[in-house]
Amino acid sequence: MKENVLYNKAYAFAIRVVRAYQYLGQEKREFILAKQLLRSGTSIGAISDAEFSSKLSIAYKECLETKYWTDLLKDTDYIDEKQHRSLFSDADELGKMLFSSIRTVRGIKTDK
Repeated sequence: MKENVLYNKAYAFAIRVVRAYQYLGQEKREFILAKQLLRSGTSIGAISDAEFSSKLSIAYKECLETKYWTDLLKDTDYIDEKQHRSLFSDADELGKMLFSSIRTVRGIKTDK
Protein backbone atom coordinates (compact mmCIF):
# COMPACT_ATOMS: atom_id res chain seq x y z
CA MET A 1 0.00 0.00 0.00
CA LYS A 2 1.19 3.54 -0.70
CA GLU A 3 2.73 5.55 2.12
CA ASN A 4 0.59 8.60 1.48
CA VAL A 5 -1.70 9.92 4.22
CA LEU A 6 -4.35 11.19 1.81
CA TYR A 7 -4.38 7.96 -0.18
CA ASN A 8 -4.55 5.82 2.98
CA LYS A 9 -7.43 7.85 4.39
CA ALA A 10 -9.28 7.74 1.08
CA TYR A 11 -8.76 3.97 0.86
CA ALA A 12 -10.00 3.41 4.43
CA PHE A 13 -13.00 5.61 3.65
CA ALA A 14 -13.71 3.58 0.49
CA ILE A 15 -13.80 0.42 2.60
CA ARG A 16 -16.35 2.09 4.91
CA VAL A 17 -18.41 3.18 1.91
CA VAL A 18 -18.43 -0.37 0.51
CA ARG A 19 -19.63 -1.65 3.89
CA ALA A 20 -22.31 1.06 4.01
CA TYR A 21 -23.39 0.01 0.52
CA GLN A 22 -23.67 -3.61 1.64
CA TYR A 23 -25.67 -2.58 4.71
CA LEU A 24 -28.02 -0.38 2.71
CA GLY A 25 -28.67 -3.13 0.19
CA GLN A 26 -29.06 -6.00 2.64
CA GLU A 27 -30.74 -4.31 5.59
CA LYS A 28 -32.60 -1.36 4.08
CA ARG A 29 -33.20 -2.71 0.55
CA GLU A 30 -32.02 0.67 -0.80
CA PHE A 31 -30.08 0.33 -4.03
CA ILE A 32 -30.21 3.59 -6.01
CA LEU A 33 -28.90 6.01 -3.38
CA ALA A 34 -26.53 3.33 -2.11
CA LYS A 35 -25.06 2.93 -5.61
CA GLN A 36 -24.52 6.70 -5.87
CA LEU A 37 -22.74 6.69 -2.52
CA LEU A 38 -20.63 3.71 -3.61
CA ARG A 39 -19.65 5.36 -6.89
CA SER A 40 -18.63 8.71 -5.43
CA GLY A 41 -17.18 7.44 -2.15
CA THR A 42 -14.92 4.82 -3.70
CA SER A 43 -13.61 7.03 -6.51
CA ILE A 44 -12.08 9.62 -4.17
CA GLY A 45 -8.84 7.67 -3.75
CA ALA A 46 -8.80 5.94 -7.12
CA ILE A 47 -6.20 8.14 -8.76
CA SER A 48 -2.67 7.12 -9.71
CA ASP A 49 0.49 9.10 -9.00
CA ALA A 50 0.91 9.82 -12.71
CA GLU A 51 -2.34 11.72 -12.88
CA PHE A 52 -2.39 12.98 -9.29
CA SER A 53 -2.29 16.71 -9.90
CA SER A 54 -4.85 16.65 -12.70
CA LYS A 55 -7.30 14.46 -10.78
CA LEU A 56 -7.28 16.18 -7.39
CA SER A 57 -10.17 18.47 -8.27
CA ILE A 58 -12.23 15.52 -9.53
CA ALA A 59 -11.58 13.64 -6.28
CA TYR A 60 -12.60 16.78 -4.35
CA LYS A 61 -15.86 17.00 -6.29
CA GLU A 62 -16.53 13.31 -5.63
CA CYS A 63 -15.98 13.99 -1.95
CA LEU A 64 -18.53 16.81 -2.00
CA GLU A 65 -20.96 14.51 -3.82
CA THR A 66 -20.43 11.81 -1.21
CA LYS A 67 -21.31 14.29 1.53
CA TYR A 68 -24.50 15.12 -0.38
CA TRP A 69 -25.47 11.43 -0.59
CA THR A 70 -24.82 10.89 3.12
CA ASP A 71 -27.05 13.87 3.93
CA LEU A 72 -29.77 12.51 1.67
CA LEU A 73 -29.54 9.01 3.16
CA LYS A 74 -29.87 10.48 6.67
CA ASP A 75 -32.75 12.78 5.79
CA THR A 76 -34.66 9.90 4.19
CA ASP A 77 -34.08 7.67 7.23
CA TYR A 78 -31.84 5.09 5.53
CA ILE A 79 -29.03 5.80 7.98
CA ASP A 80 -29.27 7.20 11.49
CA GLU A 81 -27.61 10.31 12.88
CA LYS A 82 -24.64 8.38 14.28
CA GLN A 83 -23.94 6.62 10.97
CA HIS A 84 -24.30 9.92 9.12
CA ARG A 85 -22.04 11.85 11.45
CA SER A 86 -19.32 9.19 11.16
CA LEU A 87 -19.37 8.95 7.34
CA PHE A 88 -19.85 12.69 6.84
CA SER A 89 -17.01 13.53 9.23
CA ASP A 90 -14.59 11.27 7.35
CA ALA A 91 -15.69 12.68 3.98
CA ASP A 92 -15.32 16.21 5.33
CA GLU A 93 -11.79 15.49 6.56
CA LEU A 94 -10.87 14.02 3.18
CA GLY A 95 -12.36 17.05 1.46
CA LYS A 96 -10.23 19.40 3.53
CA MET A 97 -7.11 17.37 2.76
CA LEU A 98 -7.93 17.33 -0.95
CA PHE A 99 -8.62 21.06 -1.01
CA SER A 100 -5.32 21.73 0.76
CA SER A 101 -3.51 19.50 -1.75
CA ILE A 102 -5.14 21.33 -4.66
CA ARG A 103 -3.98 24.65 -3.25
CA THR A 104 -0.45 23.29 -2.80
CA VAL A 105 -0.22 21.77 -6.28
CA ARG A 106 -1.53 24.94 -7.89
CA GLY A 107 0.70 27.16 -5.76
CA ILE A 108 -2.21 29.09 -4.27
CA LYS A 109 -1.27 31.02 -1.19
CA THR A 110 -3.67 31.65 1.69
CA ASP A 111 -4.06 35.08 3.27
CA LYS A 112 -3.29 34.35 6.91
